[in-house]
Amino acid sequence: MPVSKKMTAAAGGASMVRKMFEEGTLLKAKFGPDKVFDFSIGNPDVPPPPIFKETLSAIIAQDRPGIHGYMPNAGWPKVRERVASFLTREQGQYLQNPFTADHVLMTVGAAGALNVIFKSVLDPGDEVIVPRPYFMEYNFYADNHGAKIVPAEPGEDFHLNISDIRSKITTATRVVLINSPHNPTGVVYTLEELSELGQMLSEAGKKIGRPILLVSDEPYRKLVYGGMDVPSVFQAYPYTMIGTSYSKDMSLPGERIGYAAINPDMPDSKPLFDAMSMANRILGFVSAPSLMQLTMGELQGVTVDISYYEQRRDLFVAGLQKIGFELTIPDGAFYLFPKSPIADDSAFVNLLKQENVLTVPGRGFAQPGYFRICYCVPETTIRNSLPGFARAFAKAKTMK
Repeated sequence: MPVSKKMTAAAGGASMVRKMFEEGTLLKAKFGPDKVFDFSIGNPDVPPPPIFKETLSAIIAQDRPGIHGYMPNAGWPKVRERVASFLTREQGQYLQNPFTADHVLMTVGAAGALNVIFKSVLDPGDEVIVPRPYFMEYNFYADNHGAKIVPAEPGEDFHLNISDIRSKITTATRVVLINSPHNPTGVVYTLEELSELGQMLSEAGKKIGRPILLVSDEPYRKLVYGGMDVPSVFQAYPYTMIGTSYSKDMSLPGERIGYAAINPDMPDSKPLFDAMSMANRILGFVSAPSLMQLTMGELQGVTVDISYYEQRRDLFVAGLQKIGFELTIPDGAFYLFPKSPIADDSAFVNLLKQENVLTVPGRGFAQPGYFRICYCVPETTIRNSLPGFARAFAKAKTMK
């Protein structure tokens, strides 16, 4: 079969998350679903809010002419206006200008948003700086457009290490990509560190003679605990954009619906929006699914019941700490990122697999020595897995 060398290599280095998820499917078939504890993939199990089905059904029942037809590349104008209005209500108090429809582009999920942004701003040879650990598919997204990811070291408790990001900036740097709330650590970046990052990027942009774009990947923005407020990245720096989706906060990952938004205070952003509209078409997305756009346009600010995830986090953290694991308690998302009790995180993940407990090694996020746990699973799965975690931990201690 004439498969390209590039894709052959990409398939060989495919996501460890997906590999563990596929192994979980095989183990469940062999031992039974109740005997396998799969924490490999962030596939939300909390059902979407009831209003989602009600709204979708109402839109379908209207059977409006053109509802299933082509639309502008950027998405339905009315939907973009409603997203823009929501962003203005949510974050506009920090800005000089309101969001408009010409700052919002509807996309096929957050992955689609990031690829549209990268297609619009990256030239071959450009660099995208990303703090470790990070979602490894970012590597593919940058490579899709001839650029490459440049990892930066994390700061304390996986917050931003501004000095290391600064040290990675070159004349090839086009984008700094961050993710908050963070996958895999659950960290939420503070306003202070975002402001420091924005100030540093302003200074660095002057030195290299052009702005460096700050892009924030935010599909977990509304999944935070204890009433925490996620600071607006827009207020930190004018040359900012976000890519996001409704996959996590509405439990709709299979519907592939999200958007990209441009800071309305960014100078001369119209050419960027035009480039993104073009990219949305030529990347093959054409536009995000019509029914999902129209439905989400009616449901701005609606989320799942986050208390389910907070209860699971607390249950898991207490259980793992009792066993002896070291971990930072996450403020958002639905992941834990404990330290591996042995240096080889892959070896420890294999010990867990022997207990039918599936997690992902930290090296799958460019951060060896840790492992990721997704807790978007029933509480019974968490409770029943803890003895397996304890046995694997005990085995690891004998290997030191």
